[in-house]
Amino acid sequence: MRRNTAVVAAFALVSLSLAPVAGCAKKTDSISPTGSASASASAPLSAASITRPQRPPPPQIPAPDDVAAPSAGATTTASGLATKVITPGTGKDHPVLTDKVKVNYTGWTAKDGKTFDSSVTRGQPASFPVNGVIPGWTEGLQLMVVGEKRRMWIPGKLAYGDTPHMPGAPSGDLTFDVELLDIVKPPAVPTDVAAAPASAKKTASGLAYRVLTPASDPAAKKPAATDRVSVNYSGWTTDGKMFDSSLTRGQPATFPLDKVIPGWTEGVQLMKVGEKDRFWIPGNLAYDAPGRPSRPGAPHGMLVFDVELLGIQPTPGQPPQMQAPPTPPPQ
Repeated sequence: MRRNTAVVAAFALVSLSLAPVAGCAKKTDSISPTGSASASASAPLSAASITRPQRPPPPQIPAPDDVAAPSAGATTTASGLATKVITPGTGKDHPVLTDKVKVNYTGWTAKDGKTFDSSVTRGQPASFPVNGVIPGWTEGLQLMVVGEKRRMWIPGKLAYGDTPHMPGAPSGDLTFDVELLDIVKPPAVPTDVAAAPASAKKTASGLAYRVLTPASDPAAKKPAATDRVSVNYSGWTTDGKMFDSSLTRGQPATFPLDKVIPGWTEGVQLMKVGEKDRFWIPGNLAYDAPGRPSRPGAPHGMLVFDVELLGIQPTPGQPPQMQAPPTPPPQ
């Protein structure tokens, strides 16, 4: 599932990701491996703060008759979230916190029935992590199955509150109609995530790696440290907790190879375009290197990454005969 980065919801913000950045980064939709922002797919509202350009009010979609308060047949959870199934779904599985979902939705302010956001009027579904949105959404989505359309009456305390800190965010109670289109599971945790197996190769620096999928072209190029590379990757701590993945964001990452953590700079240079490797990167080659600025939320200790090298963009000014193939489009 590809993201269209040209369309971003009014208050969209997925969870802060932790790509292998060498330095610190500002809090944005997602953090590319260089630390720069990459726009997320359209997403429902998050309680996190972000400054966005002013835009005209969204087209108004008529509010349901029960926009102001839950109607007969609605059920209320212990948190105060009320929901009602409008159209039953065809799926059997419910999304969990670590899943990514694809939805269509429209949101109204309960006090006056005004539309403040809608993927329907933008003409494109929204994709985002279940745990990357306002609490009312995170809870409500886990009640749903694929194909279901559900109305949610979300108290202000589970949305933005009565006085939102997020510029332009709606205040008070909100009502949403949400249709769950798809559930995307995160990559499976490697069976050897706890430690590199004996079959893994190890470099003098302490980096361990093994090839998961060889390049289809034996003559495929390897990047230099000064090249920009395009990759898909997922990262775990050795207890199997995934802390970042370009796959769950639905978009490969592109960055200068000499601007990421040392284990990445070294390891990716060992790869050919089209190859997929697994790396076990010691903390001193990741975020625990002596003298490295502390990055809030960054994982510590040994980190495990699955990396697929999609393409190489050579440094500007490199002789034409030395240039690598252009970055292929993500699959």
